[in-house]
Amino acid sequence: MAKRTDSETLSKHIRDALRRDILAGRWSPGEKLQLAALSEYYQTSSTVIREALTRLVGDRLVQLKPNRGFFVPPISLAELEDITELRCVNEEFAITLAIKRGDLHWESELIAAHHTLERTPRRQTDDPDQHTQEWNDAHQAFHAKLLEACGVPVLIDLTSTLSDIVQLYGRWAGMATRDAQRDIEQEHRNILDAALKRDAPRAARLLREHYETTMDAVRNAGEVGLEKTAEPAAGP
Repeated sequence: MAKRTDSETLSKHIRDALRRDILAGRWSPGEKLQLAALSEYYQTSSTVIREALTRLVGDRLVQLKPNRGFFVPPISLAELEDITELRCVNEEFAITLAIKRGDLHWESELIAAHHTLERTPRRQTDDPDQHTQEWNDAHQAFHAKLLEACGVPVLIDLTSTLSDIVQLYGRWAGMATRDAQRDIEQEHRNILDAALKRDAPRAARLLREHYETTMDAVRNAGEVGLEKTAEPAAGP
């Protein structure tokens, strides 16, 4: 049993590392993920790598092409528009349920998640077009906490998957979102305020506006970083 647990722990560790590196833009959209190179880089077997990539296919962060292997998904403006709308619809429903069902403990954790987000530096000093990984993590944690109290696991899983996909797009559209005229910190404060005041219609509207503002920035920038496809590379 111990060996099985160790194996599961290793598999999750590698899957989490791959997910983090994909979201951080280590590979370009459309780039092939070479098993041998990944095994060497992560210091594990190709079996573990294949298992992790297969799991990430289910999360839509990796694309499996029959007889060709694993790839970072190609991305396009049209798909991002569809994903954004799907995310808005699901999160409007989820935040409505969360505000109805959430208790004082949820409120306390939500305030704490927002405090972490506000205190975390957003832009990389060496590449101001990109968010720091710490801010991305804090941002996702805040949005996840907003919805957590809805109490519907399948809805939470879906919103988490959509959040990951949007973050992947955001990595390649960093310039567009940076140039948008917006106060993202105030947007988060307003969403938090609506949730704590148990104003579900306002919270749902603010969430939609929050995501659509980002979508508009990318659209107005003319697909900055999108539709990008790279030649297969040897490794990370």
